[in-house]
Amino acid sequence: MSRQVFLYDPPDRFVAGTVGLPGRRTFFLQATAGPRVTSVVLEKTQVAALAERMDELLDEVVRRSGGSASVPAMAPTEVADTAPLETPVEEEFRVGTMALAWDAEEQRMVVEAQALVELDADTDEDLAEAEERLLQDEENGPPMLRVRLTGAQARAFAKRALDVVNAGRPPCPLCSLPLDPEGHVCPRQNGYRRGA
Repeated sequence: MSRQVFLYDPPDRFVAGTVGLPGRRTFFLQATAGPRVTSVVLEKTQVAALAERMDELLDEVVRRSGGSASVPAMAPTEVADTAPLETPVEEEFRVGTMALAWDAEEQRMVVEAQALVELDADTDEDLAEAEERLLQDEENGPPMLRVRLTGAQARAFAKRALDVVNAGRPPCPLCSLPLDPEGHVCPRQNGYRRGA
């Protein structure tokens, strides 16, 4: 069976979003083009890392081009997307590996999210070799979401993704752990329950 690649070049929409209540949220990347919608599940830390690295890469593109690249310094308000995820949200796969690249010729950010795959290996070296072979296998590799974005779309994605990550449970002012609606046992209070 050949590798399944969900390609959006360009997408009508590419966003990070969640389903569920704070503390129990499931994070998604969702790409749309016309009636076609692809949603993949990932961890909160993956969303944060993707957004941060995307902003860093865009900053580097601007720096190296001397400002001539078609990348805005900040997310333009006209491309901001605050709408909820398209429903129904149906998971295609859980993300394992992500990659970012800048296509200088086309002036596009390339985002790739590959499905999580269980590998069997005896040593760390064997595991690393198996992972590399799998990632390079364009014919039989794991399913992949590949999205190509303009600089403005990439900035808007990164801003929204960081906003989604930060919209969770507020941190405890003493220990910085997330507060549940019913409070939490704060290690800085010697185990006494602290209210929200």
